[in-house]
Amino acid sequence: MSNDEKILEKNAWSKYDENGVAEIFDFCEGYKSFMSKCKTERECINEAITLAEKEGYKNIEDVIKSGDKLKSGDKVYANNKGKTIALFIIGKEPLEKGLKILGAHVDSPRLDLKQNPLYEDSDLALMDTHYYGGIKKYQWVTLPLALHGVVAKKDGTLINICVGEDDNDPVVGVSDLLVHLSAEQMTKKADKVVEGEDLNILVGSIPLKGSKKECVKANILKILKEKYDFEEEDFLSAEIEVVPAGKARDYGLDRSMVMAYGHDDRVCSYTSLMAMFDINESDKTCCCLLVDKEEVGSIGATGMHSKFFENIVAEVIDRTEGYSDLKLRRCLSNSKMLSSDVSAAFDPNYPSVMEKKNSAFFGRGMVFNKYTGARGKSGCNDANAEYMAELRNIMEKHNVSIQTAELGKVDAGGGGTIAYILAQYNMEVIDCGVALHNMHAPWEIASKVDIFETMKGYRAFLIEA
Repeated sequence: MSNDEKILEKNAWSKYDENGVAEIFDFCEGYKSFMSKCKTERECINEAITLAEKEGYKNIEDVIKSGDKLKSGDKVYANNKGKTIALFIIGKEPLEKGLKILGAHVDSPRLDLKQNPLYEDSDLALMDTHYYGGIKKYQWVTLPLALHGVVAKKDGTLINICVGEDDNDPVVGVSDLLVHLSAEQMTKKADKVVEGEDLNILVGSIPLKGSKKECVKANILKILKEKYDFEEEDFLSAEIEVVPAGKARDYGLDRSMVMAYGHDDRVCSYTSLMAMFDINESDKTCCCLLVDKEEVGSIGATGMHSKFFENIVAEVIDRTEGYSDLKLRRCLSNSKMLSSDVSAAFDPNYPSVMEKKNSAFFGRGMVFNKYTGARGKSGCNDANAEYMAELRNIMEKHNVSIQTAELGKVDAGGGGTIAYILAQYNMEVIDCGVALHNMHAPWEIASKVDIFETMKGYRAFLIEA
């Protein structure tokens, strides 16, 4: 067999007939709809709850209040501040035997409005932003951007904001210097071409008639008051994210890929949810955990470092067989987890940063990263060989196309996920997910067959692990 034939054999598309390809495309239509609708962590969690309740999941807070017990086959979810969710299918075995966990994150790199964002300069109204996560700042200029988020008023009212997604909506954006006057700018390093403090979005230019100062700013405040009923001071208790405007789209002349904002890591969140919804009963209790703040270190009340997950597992134990600290410790220690996050796909435009034998490729299925980290495996969770072998066996049994990869050449850089945090409980954890082009850019690219294979892999794990 020639090398080209071996490569073709590895390509997951090659194992599907016309009906199989149609199934992949149909699955990705649901995914595109999710990605078009869910551009913030709050929107993701709201949609996850909506979908879960349709599948028969109940809010665990209601179970706790009623004093009801949970039994095998019951489905519950726990919502943490609208930004993190944990879903459980109660298994037949005692919880101290461990959980089967799919863990992903729903936050993505973006721009956030500052606490006091709105100002006027040169008869233009602008808003200050603060970038969130690892971005190439120069990628965020001259793009149509949308505003998504919430404003919390002092009386407790929560106002949802979404501007820029409807075809009739205006969009906003960050300007760039015209090429004719960019001689100095073009000599700067890429991280200095656009400075963080210059990522100000332009939001208006019409002055308010009758206003005596900052007339354009006054007009923007009038518009916000009329449409959303909040004042300038309410920005202090707002969470408004600036994200690329527009829907997820088919990418490529053969429609084999998906272009979307936030593949990292909503692609693993959606596929985890869909795999979870395919399971109705299990030997061990299954869990799907979607968290916030991964892009900034998994900190805060809604990040993986929070005690939320540990606390909610304790509540599940209490509602099933009765709580004890030892049961909780045994449960977490005996658990197995897929830390579901994206990986870098080999890009023929930029081959120099990759080591080809240990790279992920579009079309070759679900990616397993035995270790992530940087350079000398710094900051990594290094899954053990026995766990890797078990997962290989599971995926082969269910005909899931898999590949293994590292995140680039050893000295090129690196990255990490939530895996190392869960590994602190002594559970088995490995990184896996979907390979991307343009990771952390406003518009990322993923292969449809890889998305589908990853969902199949998550489902196989929940069945067999």
